[in-house]
Amino acid sequence: MNKDEFVDKVLEAESTLYHVSKSILIHDEDCEDAVQCAILKAYNKLGKLKKEQYFKTWLVRILINECYSLKRKECSKISYEEYFEFIKADDKKDYTELYLAIQKLPERIRITIVLYYVEGYSVKEIKQILKIPAGTVKSRLSKGRKLLKINLEHMEAIYG
Repeated sequence: MNKDEFVDKVLEAESTLYHVSKSILIHDEDCEDAVQCAILKAYNKLGKLKKEQYFKTWLVRILINECYSLKRKECSKISYEEYFEFIKADDKKDYTELYLAIQKLPERIRITIVLYYVEGYSVKEIKQILKIPAGTVKSRLSKGRKLLKINLEHMEAIYG
């Protein structure tokens, strides 16, 4: 794969990279940093990619690792209360109720839901990306749907 092909494939994956990073990290700046680092690492390790057809899956895996690495490096941890204050402040950005409900999901479930429903990855692809059994992917999707239903019903009750 040459430089131009790499750039084209990264641009094709741009929205996926943002959605995946946003499902793990809270702040947009952290998402941008993670995506940039993932792209740089992918470019530097392009020779390790065995099959070009799996480029996007490979890049998403690098991004997920980068997001978790960024989270580990965070000096200050955000408390549960601060997280919800941040979400409330972000309500001004006119996020949909579904987006907010997804953000309230536990991280492991949230990333699985985003990969499957937002990005359209199959259970088999998610299994490869997250390095978990297919049964675990399916159970997280099932639990995620149940939790989303509860979150959305709760939001409906509060906001009418």
